[in-house]
Amino acid sequence: MVNAKDRTAWKAGYFVKIAALLNDYPKCFIVKVDNVGSKQMQQIRMSLRGTGVILMGKNTMMRKAIRAQAGENPQLDKLMPHLKGNVGFVFTREDLIQVREKIQSNKVEAPAKAGALAPCDVVIPGQNTGLGPEKTSFFQALQIQTKISKGTIEMLVSSS
Repeated sequence: MVNAKDRTAWKAGYFVKIAALLNDYPKCFIVKVDNVGSKQMQQIRMSLRGTGVILMGKNTMMRKAIRAQAGENPQLDKLMPHLKGNVGFVFTREDLIQVREKIQSNKVEAPAKAGALAPCDVVIPGQNTGLGPEKTSFFQALQIQTKISKGTIEMLVSSS
């Protein structure tokens, strides 16, 4: 386990790093990184080499560092409401649209994971599922109306 001195030194280093980035780079934007794996983050960092820097961290530490810098640059207060969830900063001197396109080019589709929220509405039309009658408890748990038709489960209404 990390002792308190190491943690304090690490935090102090983080504050120095974010202060330097806020002073050195005239542009930054906030990126949401929910459901982004470490391999994908590594690829994004590699594609941004020379054009931008990605900084991730705990939201409370980012807020504290921004508050410390807000005295020099009051516009940084506008970032505070956006520091919610799994977010990070991308600092750059380049055109924001070009940097955004580089990040978007690394976007990949991935299969859904159990318990994850869908980024868009999913509608399942009412139809024959092809599942046997023993699976009715699954649909009952989801409160989807079904009936048994010709030995298979049929959804009666569209579900979302």
